[in-house]
Amino acid sequence: MGWTTRDQIFETSFDLRLPLAQVFDFFADAGNLERITPDKLSFQIVSPQPIEMRDGALIDYRLSLMGVPFTWRTRITRWDPPRQFEDTQLAGPYRKWVHTHSFSEHDGLTTISDRVVYQLPFWPLGQLGLPFVRHQVRQIFRFREQAIRAWFQQTEAR
Repeated sequence: MGWTTRDQIFETSFDLRLPLAQVFDFFADAGNLERITPDKLSFQIVSPQPIEMRDGALIDYRLSLMGVPFTWRTRITRWDPPRQFEDTQLAGPYRKWVHTHSFSEHDGLTTISDRVVYQLPFWPLGQLGLPFVRHQVRQIFRFREQAIRAWFQQTEAR
């Protein structure tokens, strides 16, 4: 078997004991991305805020991966509040990046599910970095979950 450009898929989910509308509203505010992204990425939204989240909305970011600065542009390619939205990278560090955010409510819990389909650039050499990238993506989403939980705990304490 040789190297392929096949899609890599990352999926994760977790539950919060909060109403769906409250959780979705948090995600509908693009400004919250800076709150839930690890500091080491120096993540910054460049687009003027507030950003109207809708089909076709464009969001520009600046970030740093291992000290290398990148710009990243995404388009909201699906907007279905309060159940789902999807952002697709138009320009950035990946050959392909499609992130689907899904939300469902059951038994007093809201489940937040993320599915990322991505491909690394510079095929076939980029494939050499795949184990590192997989690890980084897992770490970023683990941080996101912790940051989201902490945000809502602080909000509930007020």
